[in-house]
Amino acid sequence: MRSIRLAAITLPLAFSLQCSSEPPSDADLSTTQDALTVAATDASVVSLMEKVADWQIGALGTSQAKSWIEATFYAGLMATYRTTNQARFLQRAETWGNANQWKLGPTEGNADDQCAGQSYLELFALDKQHSELAPTQTSLDKMVAAPQPGFKIWWWADALFMAPPVFARLGNATSNTKYFNAMSTMWWDTTNHLYDPQSSLFYRDAGFLNKTCPNGQKMFWSRGNGWVLAGTARVLEFLPANHPDRAKFVSLFTAMSAKLATLQKPDGFWPSCLTDAADFPSPESSGTAGFTFGLAWGVNHGLLDRATYLPVIRKGWSALASAIDANGKLGWVQQVGAAPGPSNKGDTAPYGVGLFLLAGSEVAKVGL
Repeated sequence: MRSIRLAAITLPLAFSLQCSSEPPSDADLSTTQDALTVAATDASVVSLMEKVADWQIGALGTSQAKSWIEATFYAGLMATYRTTNQARFLQRAETWGNANQWKLGPTEGNADDQCAGQSYLELFALDKQHSELAPTQTSLDKMVAAPQPGFKIWWWADALFMAPPVFARLGNATSNTKYFNAMSTMWWDTTNHLYDPQSSLFYRDAGFLNKTCPNGQKMFWSRGNGWVLAGTARVLEFLPANHPDRAKFVSLFTAMSAKLATLQKPDGFWPSCLTDAADFPSPESSGTAGFTFGLAWGVNHGLLDRATYLPVIRKGWSALASAIDANGKLGWVQQVGAAPGPSNKGDTAPYGVGLFLLAGSEVAKVGL
């Protein structure tokens, strides 16, 4: 078990590191960014994150599954560790990685099966144990050596959260630009196929290019776009400031953010069909968590105007908090799907919890 190093940093330094446009080096990640001090966070947000994380850990029990469903939770759990300094969250993530021998999912090159690499690489940044890095690097090296069009390998919008941040983290961990470049090439090929510039939103996949919601508007799925906004933020976290495509990622992120701010419902949730709030009118927390994370991250990193977006973030977090029961269970999570659909108060899933925890990690810094 790694020894847990809690960074002794001042509040101004913590914020300067978080808001810098320059991605952190490995040294930064393993020292000054081991964990944010609780003094730099809002206590109520932190407390709620801990409660929800503990509930999900209990619900998982002894399961060490590593599909995208669980891997998204562990991405959120690592964010919870960095926000709370609580060793139990780090220990759970490390136990999970060790149980899986740091291997990705069974399908070579599949974005869903690569999502676990995000947490593996974050753990690697803490202690530089090569075993935590090697399987992910081997998998991505095969993709870089035999490149495929992005729209062939990442043909659904969700994939832009699952795999590209792994490439970006590996590029940062190894200081090798080939991972950034391969990721960017595939990302923009997928974007050219699925992004609608007129709406500043993504279709879930090619099968939705001509689909509409009941009101006749183009069909844009909330969680699908939540995956993209969150994935863009997690790529920008590590994409070098001088990368030739960085400005394109920033432009995409800000355009989506501006559009999404206009689509939030009065109750703080985003509708399952973003362009038809009357279709599936129940609350939906997974898409809302993805958007709240992305918008708060954008404010914290100086890409979005605080005065403009803070009210949106505040409403989003309030909505998410209302979806948590007395035991810490997050409800109103649309179940696994590919299109707008129903959600119920008792519906939950580890991926929804992971997105919630990511949202909390940024909301805790934004200052509600």
